[in-house]
Amino acid sequence: MYAHLRNIYGNAYYYNATLTGTDEATYGRDADENFLAMDLSGRAPLSANNSRADALWGAAFPNINTASGIIESASAVGTVSPALIAEARFFRAFDYFMLVQTFGGVPLDLGSGELKFNINPIRTSVRNTVPEVYTKAVFPDLLQAITDLPANPRVVGGATKTLARLYLAKAYLTYAWWLENPNNIPTYPAAPRTDPAGRDARYYYQQAYDVATAGIDNPGPFRLQPTYYDVNVGTNDRNSEMLMFADHTESSELYNGGSISFGSGGSPDNFAGWMMTWNYTNIRSYTNANGTGGVNSVQREAAQALGRPWNRMAPTIGAVENTFADKTNDSRYDGTFTTTYRGNWPKAGVTNATLYNANNLPVTPGGAILTFLDTEPATAITYPAGPGASNVGAGTLPNRADYVISPRGISRIVYPGLWKLGPYRTDNGTGLGQPNAGSTRPFNVAKFSELYFVAAEAAVKGATTKSGQSARELINVIRARAGKWRFDQNGNVAKVQDNSAAMVAATPTTIDINYILAERSREYYAEGYRWFDLVRTQKWNELAGTYRIGGTNYGDHTPQTVTRTIEPYHYLRPIPQFQMERLDMSAEAKADYQNPRYQ
Repeated sequence: MYAHLRNIYGNAYYYNATLTGTDEATYGRDADENFLAMDLSGRAPLSANNSRADALWGAAFPNINTASGIIESASAVGTVSPALIAEARFFRAFDYFMLVQTFGGVPLDLGSGELKFNINPIRTSVRNTVPEVYTKAVFPDLLQAITDLPANPRVVGGATKTLARLYLAKAYLTYAWWLENPNNIPTYPAAPRTDPAGRDARYYYQQAYDVATAGIDNPGPFRLQPTYYDVNVGTNDRNSEMLMFADHTESSELYNGGSISFGSGGSPDNFAGWMMTWNYTNIRSYTNANGTGGVNSVQREAAQALGRPWNRMAPTIGAVENTFADKTNDSRYDGTFTTTYRGNWPKAGVTNATLYNANNLPVTPGGAILTFLDTEPATAITYPAGPGASNVGAGTLPNRADYVISPRGISRIVYPGLWKLGPYRTDNGTGLGQPNAGSTRPFNVAKFSELYFVAAEAAVKGATTKSGQSARELINVIRARAGKWRFDQNGNVAKVQDNSAAMVAATPTTIDINYILAERSREYYAEGYRWFDLVRTQKWNELAGTYRIGGTNYGDHTPQTVTRTIEPYHYLRPIPQFQMERLDMSAEAKADYQNPRYQ
C-alpha cells in the first residue's frame, strides 16, 4: 500500500504533469516532449503517448486491486483488526480520488465485479461515471476509514483519522465543484451533473467544511510547524505537519527502493526535485583578479540548496514576481526557492582560499557567487550579450562581488532553484556527497495545513461557518505562520522575526477563490497541487492562459509572453496508450473508452 506512493510521488514525469502548463511552471531549456506537451503552448500536442499522467494510472490500479483483496480476505478471516482493513480502504479511496480527478470516470470493476478483488486476466473494461466513482468508492471507503483508523499512526507516516478526514473533505469539495460546473466543462463518460442521492453542490461544500474543521479540531498528534522554514528544511523531515509521504532513506538501498549513489531517472527514485534545478555548475569564477584561470565555483553537491541539475522545468516570471510579491514579511519565498548560490569549490579539491567574481571582486567559500534578486533594482543591471564572465549570462551591479539576475530576467535556462525539494544527506562528510542519487528525503503527499485551505475554500463557496473559523480566519492561521521567521536560508543566517501581524492585516476583508488559489500557490508551490487546484475550480484558463519567461540562451533576459491553448477537453488527461493497447475490444469501443479529442 505505502510503497506504491513512490511510483507516483517523486516520479518526475508525473510531477511534470501536475505543474507544467500551470501558472507555477513551464518547460525548461532541456525539456523533451514529455514536458513540452504538458505546457500546451504549441511545442507538442498532448496525447495518450506523451501524457505523463500515465504514471498515476499504472501505479493506482494494481494497488486498488490489492486493497480490494485485503478488504475481502481480511473480512473473511475475521481476525484482522478493523484499523488494518481501514488502511486498505483509505488507499483504495485515495487512488480512486486521484484517478477521477485526472481522467474522469474510471472502472470500478477490474474483472470480478465492482470493488472486487480480481485474479483473472481480463482485456475488456467499462468506465464508470464520475458520480459513481465518488459515491460508490471514494466516499464510503473514506467514511469507514475515519471510523476505524487510529488517531495516532501505527507506523511513522501511517494512515490516521486526520489523513482520512483531509481526503474526504477534499473529495467532497472537488465533487461539489464538479456538480456546480461553473464554466460548463464537459465530463466523460457523459453523465448528468447530478448526485445519485439528489444532493446539490451546496450540500457537499458544507460537508467539506464540516469534515475539514473536524480534522482541525481533532488533530491527534498533528499540528502546524512554528515556521514555514521548519515545514521544508531537510533536518526536520517527517515532522508533525506531515500526514502522508512517499518515504525514502539513505541508510539502505533495499528500503530506499533504489540506488543511494546514482539515480536512474525512473521510479521508485525520488527525482522530482531535479526538474526545476538549472545547471548552476556552469557558474564561473576566476583564480586571478584579471579574469583568467576559470573555476566552476559552485559544484554539484548533495545539499538542499543545490542537487542534480536537469533543467526540464522552470518557474514563470509571474510566480516569482506576483505570487510571491511580498518577500519581506512572508517567509514562503525564502522557504521555497534557492536564490543565492554559494561557493563550495574546496569540496571539489580546489585549494584556492579566494576566487574573483563579479566586478573582479574577491569571494571566499560560502560567499554568494550568484544572487537572484527579490525585486527589480533601482540601478539597472549590466547583463552580457551571451554567457559573459559568469558563463551563465548573469549580470553585475556596482560594487557587488556576486553576479545578479532580477525577477524579470529569469529564463528557461537560468532561474531560482527549488530549495524545498532539494536533497538532504547526513553522509556527505567534508565532500560533495552523492548529488547524482535520487533524493533520499520523503516526498510529502499530504499536510495538516491543507485542512485550513479546504475549509476556507468551502466557506468561500457558501458553507455555513463556525465561530472563529471563517474563510478569512482560517487563511490567517496559515498567513500568520508564514510571517514568522527563525532562519533566512538564502541569507544563511538566523533571523528571528515575527511579521504575523502585518501578514494578517494585509489579508483582504473578503476573500474570494482567486485569493484562496494564490495562497495555495504560496504555500504549496511546486509540490504537485497546482494542476488539480486549477482544474477543480475551473480557473486554469483564467490564471494560466498566458505566462512570461526569458528565452533558452545564456544572456537572454528579455521576458516573452507565451500564450497557451487550454481547451475544455484538456481538463481531463488522456487514458494512457499502454492501457488502450491492452484492451481487446472493437475499434469503436476503444475510441469510446478514450477521453474525447484524444482518440
